[in-house]
Amino acid sequence: MTYPPDAPMTVPTLTDRAALERNRARARARGLADFLHVLARDEIKERLDEVNRRFTSPALISGFPEVWGDMLPFTRIVPDAERLDLGETAHDLVIHAMALHWADDPIGQLVQCRRALKPDGLLLVVGFGGRTLAELRACLAQAEAEITGGLSPRVAPMAELRDLGSLLQRAGLALPVADTLPKTVSYKGFLPLLHDLRAMGEGNALADRLRHPTRPSVMARAAELYAEHHGDGDRLTATFELVFLTGWAPAPDQPKPLRPGSATTRLADALGVTERKAGDD
Repeated sequence: MTYPPDAPMTVPTLTDRAALERNRARARARGLADFLHVLARDEIKERLDEVNRRFTSPALISGFPEVWGDMLPFTRIVPDAERLDLGETAHDLVIHAMALHWADDPIGQLVQCRRALKPDGLLLVVGFGGRTLAELRACLAQAEAEITGGLSPRVAPMAELRDLGSLLQRAGLALPVADTLPKTVSYKGFLPLLHDLRAMGEGNALADRLRHPTRPSVMARAAELYAEHHGDGDRLTATFELVFLTGWAPAPDQPKPLRPGSATTRLADALGVTERKAGDD
């Protein structure tokens, strides 16, 4: 089944937005752990430096504007929300920063960004990919299954690189590119990892989360499993995966991919080798 870029779609509620904002506010008040945001911001800056373009009307979508707001001059800061406060064809650059994993409708977010772009405007998205916190998710799931016989939502679902890349085309963006930057972080123990997630504002804000404290026995078992499978002496490792998505608003003068079979130069000639038929020794 195809999904036209502009088609309305009813999506289930993934995120409790009020809980998400409370988590972010607590993180700010207690000292935001922003090292992943800083890493993502620096990478975005490098990518913009490689684009031979001067952007005059950028917009930036973020739940943490204090980290991202001074990246470019004259940037319009847009709060992270399901309905983005973006005017149609108002910007030549839109950056969606570290918030897509909390969206109920990720493709809807990209469609809104594409509509906000002028022709040949650039969209840059950075967010968490599917390998993020894989160790924590596995250990919590095993511990809860062993002790309670069930599972509850604990970590926001994060899409794989291939799936995220396909969203760019489905949202109507041209020249789509998706790539990933994994980051391994070392912690002194299981509790410091959990504390760091809260300090990032990335605590559990799922709409279907448990509304009562997790059993201590579940957390203790998860800590044991984590140390057993992902420990290195006195340290534990956690994986964070940053995914970068790049796409352009369609424009008549953009480069177009060639039609398959339309090449005028043989690959063998380009490589400077002798062409052989399949099966030749």
